[in-house]
Amino acid sequence: MEIVIWILVQLALFGGLLWFVSARRDKELGVARRRPAPKNETRELHALRAQRARALNMPLAELARPAKMEDIVGQEDAIRALRAAMCGPNPQHVLLYGPPGVGKTCAARLVLEEAKRNPESPFDEQSAFVEVDATCVRFDERAIADPLIGSVHDPIYQGAGTLGAQGVPQPKPGAVTRAHCGVLFLDEIGELHPMQMNKLLKVLEDRRVYFDSAYYSPENAAIPPHIHDIFQNGLPADFRLIGATTRSPEEIPPALRSRCVELFFRPLGQADLAAIAQGAAHRLGVRIGEAALQTCASYCASGRDAVNIVQLAGGAAHAEGREEISLEDVLWVAETCHHSRRLVQRISDTPRVGVCAGLAVSSSGQGLAIEIECTAVRAEHGMGTLLLGGMVEEEEIDLRTRKLRRKGTARVSVENVREAFRRRFGLDCRDYDVRFNVPGGMPMDGPSAGIALSVALMSAITGEAPMARIALTGEITAQGEVRPVGGVREKLAAAVEAGAQTLVLPADNWEEGFSKLPAAVYPVRDIAEVMRIAFGVTHETHAKEDMPSVLEQQMAIGD
Repeated sequence: MEIVIWILVQLALFGGLLWFVSARRDKELGVARRRPAPKNETRELHALRAQRARALNMPLAELARPAKMEDIVGQEDAIRALRAAMCGPNPQHVLLYGPPGVGKTCAARLVLEEAKRNPESPFDEQSAFVEVDATCVRFDERAIADPLIGSVHDPIYQGAGTLGAQGVPQPKPGAVTRAHCGVLFLDEIGELHPMQMNKLLKVLEDRRVYFDSAYYSPENAAIPPHIHDIFQNGLPADFRLIGATTRSPEEIPPALRSRCVELFFRPLGQADLAAIAQGAAHRLGVRIGEAALQTCASYCASGRDAVNIVQLAGGAAHAEGREEISLEDVLWVAETCHHSRRLVQRISDTPRVGVCAGLAVSSSGQGLAIEIECTAVRAEHGMGTLLLGGMVEEEEIDLRTRKLRRKGTARVSVENVREAFRRRFGLDCRDYDVRFNVPGGMPMDGPSAGIALSVALMSAITGEAPMARIALTGEITAQGEVRPVGGVREKLAAAVEAGAQTLVLPADNWEEGFSKLPAAVYPVRDIAEVMRIAFGVTHETHAKEDMPSVLEQQMAIGD
């Protein structure tokens, strides 16, 4: 019995010694002794882990997401440019333009991984990809919280903790600091608040974030050294910005554009959408026939639409025990989900008097082929009327301090055409009742339809039909000169898709790459050159003031 008591005493002494050593160590390290976790905390943690252990199958939209750059359909040029901007020894800030669902976000996520594999790139394995949706970043005038730039948690606010109780301000890093030595991806950057945009520009300039607080004092000994360092030297924010937007470049602040390489993702064509649908069907484990595939592509406006249609059509086929998506499945999905067929404007292969195809660019950056109609009827000398249908005749511009009302650029183009006819051809359009019409329901605006309007008007006056399958773009001046316009690449691509075989554009817009298009491309500088090409005379050596002989004869008969 005495031996047992002696053993127990020794164990007690040994346990007391261990407790004393542990308590002394905790005291030296400033670590408080932990209390046992409550029973309810253990139960909640167990429930949380059980929830995380369960998961549904991955949705098709995520399965079909490109895993490498080569999987992104229809954007070869944009991806090549993005690689050149980001994967070299001197990566650049980048702005990505394009409509929704064309691969901008996927490309931004993948390009950093490619850059890491380049030994000459400054990115390494620790380089982070930080993604922020600009639509969710709201400007806080009180500067209490700023998830993008970072903020200071002053002691006045609740939750300041032990340091706050001592009157110590606490800097909170934002996304720009978390992206240090990596990539900050700002989706929908065009929606960023102007004040946030100015802060971001400052960070891009300094490559660090500076904080300020009324509670900070360099002489305050209670402030830890690392907080002193942050207030005095700022937080590092040396990253590369990739911004994506569906807006046009003109809507992005020039100060940001000047700091970035601008890349453009083009709208997806019918073949691109069919390829995306085919890939989605493959990942879903079903087959899809050619007729069903092309019909699916015709009802899609973006790659996401193609994936969603395949998802539902494949689900319907699976429910009926079939392994192939039929045409009926696709039509059922289109009708049930109210998908509208993607309309592709076709340029007529039959010459028509007073009808000509112009080219435009939509607000989403997609090229369009637009049919322009014109009629001209003899009127009393100088008493002719002018009617415009489907064109913006007046517009209002907000100049912040004042508003400006002016004629629409489309109407100005028509007036320039009439004046050019009088100056260059001796033809007074006021002797005719002229009516222009742009069918389709979308009002046309902008000066780029000038030369197309001139061809339609000349055809209506002379009764001579322009050549078939011709499309034109270019601004016309009152002197009859053809000026450059924007969006030429998108316009020519749309014209080729619409079946154009002859393309006319301003000479100042000419690029060597246009010679590879499957159509004859003619650069012009003068309205007389436009008329010679449009009415079948394509040789290059003519006096600019000469009218095409066929039109001259028609006009003489009309007079």
